[in-house]
Amino acid sequence: MIREFEKLTSDEIELLHKAPVLVSILIAGADGKIDNKEISRAISLTDEKQKRTRSNLMDFYTEVSTDFEDKIKIVIQSFPSQVDIRTTKISALLAQLEPVFKKLNQQIAKELYDSLREIATEIAQSSGGVLGMKTIGEEEALLINLPMVKDPAMY
Repeated sequence: MIREFEKLTSDEIELLHKAPVLVSILIAGADGKIDNKEISRAISLTDEKQKRTRSNLMDFYTEVSTDFEDKIKIVIQSFPSQVDIRTTKISALLAQLEPVFKKLNQQIAKELYDSLREIATEIAQSSGGVLGMKTIGEEEALLINLPMVKDPAMY
């Protein structure tokens, strides 16, 4: 566990660990359908991040990537299939990251925030567009900057 997390409650740590899953589902489902290409990209991203991420987040992504595919499937099933309701619920959960980020060292909080935005962008680019290559759909474009989460550099 990241030493900075020692000052957080177990619920706050759980939210941080769940955040990559939530972002993945939010972006993958923004267009109304969560396709296998987007889920596969989310899984591979967490694996990649544990191997090539900033040193401060390596342990975090090692924990997050464990059973990521199972976690994402369970969380998908826990949300309504109706896109607007699912988006609202996930956005509300992600908005709860702000007070958690405020408890952390600003550098760690910023790295986590940037990492979540990277996940959002990568997943948005993984499906759609001409020949399914690197094009972000309208619905995803509204969410990839995670407007429900304030950038920790701003506080």
